[in-house]
Amino acid sequence: MARVVWFVSQLRSSDHVIVVGAGLAGWRFVESLRAEGFQGALTLVGDEPYAPYDRPPLSKQVLTGKWEVGKATLASPQKLAESGVTLRLGVRAAQLDVESTSVRLSDDSLLVGTHVVLATGSRARPLSFASSGALDTLRTRDDLVHLDGVLASLAPQSVAAVIGGGFVGAEVATSMKARGLVPVVLEAAERPLTAAVGEEASTWLLPLAANAEVELRTNQHLNNVIMSDHGFVLDFDDGTHLDARAVLAAVGSTLDLEWLANSGLTLDEGVVVDGDFQAATRVAAIGDVARFVLRSAIGEEVVRIEHWQIATEHAAELAHFWMSGERSKGVMVPYFWSDQYGQKIQMLGHPHPSDDVVLVSGSPDEGRWLAIYSRDHLVSGLLSLSHPRHLALAKPLLESPTKLNDALASASWLS
Repeated sequence: MARVVWFVSQLRSSDHVIVVGAGLAGWRFVESLRAEGFQGALTLVGDEPYAPYDRPPLSKQVLTGKWEVGKATLASPQKLAESGVTLRLGVRAAQLDVESTSVRLSDDSLLVGTHVVLATGSRARPLSFASSGALDTLRTRDDLVHLDGVLASLAPQSVAAVIGGGFVGAEVATSMKARGLVPVVLEAAERPLTAAVGEEASTWLLPLAANAEVELRTNQHLNNVIMSDHGFVLDFDDGTHLDARAVLAAVGSTLDLEWLANSGLTLDEGVVVDGDFQAATRVAAIGDVARFVLRSAIGEEVVRIEHWQIATEHAAELAHFWMSGERSKGVMVPYFWSDQYGQKIQMLGHPHPSDDVVLVSGSPDEGRWLAIYSRDHLVSGLLSLSHPRHLALAKPLLESPTKLNDALASASWLS
């Protein structure tokens, strides 16, 4: 992929920055830009009618009833007032004109700025069947409210099917179990999470569902989901079926790129940006939507990563770059976590599923462990199950090039 460096001038108080996307990345950019001293105009566009909120708690604390949905809000009225941002909520971006740095909205209004930040994030991949219509998903606040209402209407011990055994599917199944329901998780692959953690590590995580008394069915291939008088009937290609009172589709995410099709930006499974998040002159992209240059201790690669921490770091780095002109010289260590089946999965780095992996502490039988990934004999990532202290102690292995043999000899996670 060709690397282009765009001309960038530092922001001035006369500038107007339009931020498209009122999720985590967009809001953190607003906060970061003000923290960097920007005194110009800021407009935040969001297709939902709500102030920016945090998504991870939706499938965890909110769905279990531990939190009210409002507690997931990131931008309180006080924070919004202090930021001086102009909100355009409940309206979608429909067209971007790069040359004039203007954004046409779905209500046909036009925003004209000097700079545009694309922070539109990702959305749940829809799953529809002719006999049942679009199935419930969980990505937005409205999704949560609807799903919560459906689950609240069910009698205890009702069967609820979750299509997809990935992170969201497992988290929702955990929340369903806590509500007294009987979740059945349906995974098309031989094991969940193989694409995220690799073949070997996925076998270490496989027993989690059973240990939490949640039924996980693998190698499941749906033919149809049919509405019935008592909920749904799920038909599989092996001739079997499952009766469920509720069904959630948790089959991954997709990007909203259609509105950028004629923008002239380079689109390749995301908005392609340079090492400073620039997609064009005075246009940048951050968070889930950005296909960016990841600088790690073992080199650079162009990636797109849908992590909470990545969105936050992108926002801070872009704000600093646009205000100071200073480019980040440090490495980025991606991080994600998932609370599922009563355990916490955490990963540092960006290992490939094909990287070598070795357990260095604990064991699957103990239900807590730390593993190290390596590529070309260099440490590329860390994965832990309910072993947060060891993970934190091992993090320096990803901050500078570290040979696997040296890492094993130092055993820094035991310090």
